Amino acid sequence: MMLFNTTVPLSVDFDSPADFFIFIFHILFATGAVLLAGSVVVGIFSTKYLRVQNRFIFMLNTSISDTLTGFSVYYLGLFDVQEGYPSRNGTFYILPSFLGVNVLTFLFAQFDRYLAVCHPFFYNRYITRSFVVGICAFCWIYTYFILTVQNMVPISKAAQINAFGVMTLQIIVLTNVLMTIKLYIIARNQLGREPPSMERDKQKESLRIIVIVVICFLALWCPSFVNIIVRQLTKRGLRFYNEATNLFAILARVNALVTPALYIWGSPSLREAVWRSVWRRVWPRRRR
Repeated sequence: MMLFNTTVPLSVDFDSPADFFIFIFHILFATGAVLLAGSVVVGIFSTKYLRVQNRFIFMLNTSISDTLTGFSVYYLGLFDVQEGYPSRNGTFYILPSFLGVNVLTFLFAQFDRYLAVCHPFFYNRYITRSFVVGICAFCWIYTYFILTVQNMVPISKAAQINAFGVMTLQIIVLTNVLMTIKLYIIARNQLGREPPSMERDKQKESLRIIVIVVICFLALWCPSFVNIIVRQLTKRGLRFYNEATNLFAILARVNALVTPALYIWGSPSLREAVWRSVWRRVWPRRRR
């Protein structure tokens, strides 16, 4: 009886076809995100040529986060979970914060590409692989340090910290937008004037990937972000019964599938590494 009382109910009641659709969608989405983002992680880890390049370290960091986001959907999407103050069967924002790691990682990746193209001598001298690994570690440490503090203080203080975090995210998002515009101008003008070379093609590829990825990330993530701001400032905004039916949260989590797909689409070397390291080993077995 005690076990039954502590069991978390499912996210839907299966009273309508929509309930079945929501439940099946989250299963398929979670599995797809884990397989696709996980393939990128394995592909980069198993290929030395990719591991030594700073841009792929940033891709690895976001892909690890996306893989964990996929796993998190097996809980957030399949069970009755409501994050917030107060929460219901919540995770103290531990699972949703994977997206926060990506926001910071994209910001630093944009600065990395800017320095690599506009200040190559400074970049080659100071922006080392160890430095980039440290930046990626900082994205995780900062995100979950703030979250730990937020979860250890009273709810009134936690709400204030959360409001400060939203304000900080506003600044980061604005910086992301400005850097995206800047990188687009660089890719269109500066690299376009350089003579054809392997280095120019590599720089153009890396800029194209980060610009497209950030645009898609912000497009999918901003509706949830804006709704949170509206709810905090006006007490209005849209409210959903749980995370599984929260359309804005679902859109934000779709990045866990879109981002690794764009990485694979935009980088032939990563595509080859993923095929060689993962899918080529799986596909023959499935054909037998």
